[in-house]
Amino acid sequence: MKISAVVSMWMCAVFALVCFSVAGQGFMAVSDMVDPVQRNDSLGFAGFWTFLGVVASVFGVLSWMIKEGKFGEAE
Repeated sequence: MKISAVVSMWMCAVFALVCFSVAGQGFMAVSDMVDPVQRNDSLGFAGFWTFLGVVASVFGVLSWMIKEGKFGEAE
């Protein structure tokens, strides 16, 4: 199955939005926690989702660049 660059770009955008929203909820929940172990775990969880969002954003930008022909003409 082939996925075009446009579909890949939109899938990356949706996945990045989901990742950043989960990370935002994790970062906002830290202020209510009193247990330091649970707080560190929540920060690690939110940081991981932030990392996933950044990776999805990078791949989305790369897909957009491929779609625009920034890397040369498609064969």
